[in-house]
Amino acid sequence: MANVKYYDVILKPVVTEKSMAAMGEKKYTFLVHTDANKTMIKEAVEKMFEGTKVKSVNTMNLDGKTKRRGMTFGKTAKTKKAIVTLTEDSKDIEIFEGL
Repeated sequence: MANVKYYDVILKPVVTEKSMAAMGEKKYTFLVHTDANKTMIKEAVEKMFEGTKVKSVNTMNLDGKTKRRGMTFGKTAKTKKAIVTLTEDSKDIEIFEGL
């Protein structure tokens, strides 16, 4: 496994209708590094966003889609998605404010 630091774990937030609706329940969705595990994701969220406390982390591995260009078939890169649930007394994550 690569030496992944906490600032390399979270790649970008996922902004969809489903993920925005889940923010009312203090659930935030991120694309994360494929080598990151749940404890690394929890540490990264708590260090990057001040005042947040993570209750649980759910992860899912997504295989690359099959794409075709002419007669050649290929696959896009694999990704990993994490749904982070915060505790009730935790502060909200500011990057989602105003969306």
